[in-house]
Amino acid sequence: MTQVESRAMDRGARWSALLSLLAEHGRLTVAETVEALGVSEATVRRDFGELAAQQLVTRTHGGIVSAAVAYDLPARYRQAGSDSAKERIAARAAELVREGSVVGFNGGTTTSATARRLAARADLAASSRRPSVTVVTNALNIATEMVLRPFVRCVSLGGVARPESYELSGPLASMVLGELWLDTVVLGVDAVSAAGGAACEHEGEAGINSLMVERAERVVVVATGPKVGRRAFARICPAPTVDLLVTDGSADPDALAELGAAGVTVEVV
Repeated sequence: MTQVESRAMDRGARWSALLSLLAEHGRLTVAETVEALGVSEATVRRDFGELAAQQLVTRTHGGIVSAAVAYDLPARYRQAGSDSAKERIAARAAELVREGSVVGFNGGTTTSATARRLAARADLAASSRRPSVTVVTNALNIATEMVLRPFVRCVSLGGVARPESYELSGPLASMVLGELWLDTVVLGVDAVSAAGGAACEHEGEAGINSLMVERAERVVVVATGPKVGRRAFARICPAPTVDLLVTDGSADPDALAELGAAGVTVEVV
């Protein structure tokens, strides 16, 4: 990225790039960020201060570190930031959430990345509306990150946690969700196809995810290419229920065409 290109970046894009670097390295100095983004030291220090005020990062002498949560995430979540396809999908899905809306997230690496991108949106952080977005989730790791953002109202569903995915499921989660309405649900899946719909491998997760779909006005599935055209054990919802699939260029074109014919809008990023 040249200096001219970097200066043309608006604050939201610059913050997104900065937070992506932070997710990759865990900590950043002013000098490192100046070199990576090609902006002035004054701009970087101002960004560091504003991000810290939003509790998106923690200031240190000469730099910032990631805003730590109270536990170490499983390896599948820690490694998600290095997957450029997932990050592209997450960035696009996060853009779709309207200010003031209620958005649901189930668990998974792509939904976690999307929630993180949503929390990094400068327009939401700067909005005078409080909350500027409401997040409803059955994923413990997403809830733990979202609660640190003062502009996000975070609703965590109750239930029994699965250590493999950090997802809460069971009758307690269903009872709470049954009293809520979602404008959008961002749904992570193990498989999505025209014949099999959106699906996952665990029947308990499928049950609560299916209820999230029922309570949502819009259903956005986020899935990397290898998941498209596959089937999985437990169906969450049939394909025509999905309003939008955001995927990447590795997805099978025939499977995408079949999903389109089933009424699903497809975006490849």
